[in-house]
Amino acid sequence: MRRRRLLFGLAAAAGTPGHRVRAQFRTMVRGEVLRGQFTQERQIKGFERPLVSAGDFVLASGLGLIWRTERPFAIVTIITAAGLVQEVDGAETTRLAAVRLPFFARLYELLGGALSGDWEALETQFQVTRHGDARQWDLALMPQAGADKLSMPFSSVMLRGGQFLDEVRIVRLDGDSDRLAFSGQTLGTGGLSDAEAAALRRAGK
Repeated sequence: MRRRRLLFGLAAAAGTPGHRVRAQFRTMVRGEVLRGQFTQERQIKGFERPLVSAGDFVLASGLGLIWRTERPFAIVTIITAAGLVQEVDGAETTRLAAVRLPFFARLYELLGGALSGDWEALETQFQVTRHGDARQWDLALMPQAGADKLSMPFSSVMLRGGQFLDEVRIVRLDGDSDRLAFSGQTLGTGGLSDAEAAALRRAGK
């Protein structure tokens, strides 16, 4: 259970305001890098208070997501199409291949698609309902009928944002839930640091 918790320390019908959402929230293109901070609150059944963690993230389009938790303890989670790798103090502690645990492939697609504005990727996995306009919008995601519960263990996902994704709320089939709040986001072509590029290469093997 402790390892599982660490792993998580780690978009209306056509013609509705969803089209205006797309115009404001531009999909990332390869070579762009999105950076920002996050706060995560995880509510677990049986616990009165949520587990709170915070840190920063780097999303490199086409390469992967680096999720650096700083509080309550330092741990780096790197998610790519190949799977998930966790590092503590620069040493690898966990490696999980996507082919063995398809849930992590869905997690990568969900987080990467939501943060980058890749609605088409989300629509292949979820029924999507959109509300709002380009300044403030929200998306309700429901797993497609017949979705494999092992690879899609969510009952619902709510996204809220404007120019960037501001908040994600995830409710799991077991009743646990997560709220992720994002801030200080910047999108550009400044590239990755040498350490970030090396981490993604290691995780992608």
